[in-house]
Amino acid sequence: MSEKQILIFGAGYSGKAFARASKDAGTILGTTRAAEKFEALRQAGIQPLLFDGALTPEISDALEKTTHLVVSVAPEEAGDPVLNAARQAIAKMPALEWIAYLSTVGVYGDHGGGWVDETFECRPLSKRSMLRVAAEQDWLKLGRDIARPVAILRLSGIYGPGRNALVNLENGTARRLVKPGQVFNRIHCDDIAGALWHLLKHTSGGIFNVTDDLPAPPQDVVTYAAGLMGVTPPPEIPFETAQLSPMARSFYGENKRVANTAIKAAGYRFRFPDYRSAFDHMWVLGNWRDGEARSPMKRS
Repeated sequence: MSEKQILIFGAGYSGKAFARASKDAGTILGTTRAAEKFEALRQAGIQPLLFDGALTPEISDALEKTTHLVVSVAPEEAGDPVLNAARQAIAKMPALEWIAYLSTVGVYGDHGGGWVDETFECRPLSKRSMLRVAAEQDWLKLGRDIARPVAILRLSGIYGPGRNALVNLENGTARRLVKPGQVFNRIHCDDIAGALWHLLKHTSGGIFNVTDDLPAPPQDVVTYAAGLMGVTPPPEIPFETAQLSPMARSFYGENKRVANTAIKAAGYRFRFPDYRSAFDHMWVLGNWRDGEARSPMKRS
């Protein structure tokens, strides 16, 4: 795989996990809007590039040699920032084999706690999810226009080292909000990386829900993490009286259980099929704070 060159537009938390999982799979470049994030990208094995909505000579040069494109940039009112800046250049990429676009399960909207899979129509409720649906369609159309496979990865709530309930309990920000019947799916960043590499290897296109097997009430996750740490979980807070930002509250307006049928059918096997196995792994390894393995915090 040494001949591959991968360019990640928006090399944030998931992009860095993808790069760290590469194991000498070729050259990986990634964009960020801030030069102060360059070192963090380098530490993840990514050659950093600046992208703030405009096509630079450096990015143009990178596109000339890129074989695989991963897009993890949120859409805006004006559309997808990457397509707005670089659609013509991407359409002319001489070496391009495959495109991946990281989307969200929010595109399905609310299903009253029922199950949905990739065959369900999108009926987004929030403006941000409506923009995602439009961006998905724009990327799929580009793929058809240039005869290249496009994989749409619809992600659920992302967690992993440095971003999880164990960290929140340690720093005092964990809360147990309770809304009867509410569940969410989750996905460990290592499984986002694993699914991306699997689809890249097989040059697979299509729609894939990249999410775990265990939709669960959010308060249960905090309780499980507290049990691992040997600490008392925070008190339950009724959703109706909780102080939440409008965006946080909007997430609770969508209730569904998301199945990962297509990615499994494509042959991917999840490293962490549920939050319990992932939390157990992070706790034992001691890498839940920042990804660096160390001894777990002693039980109090």
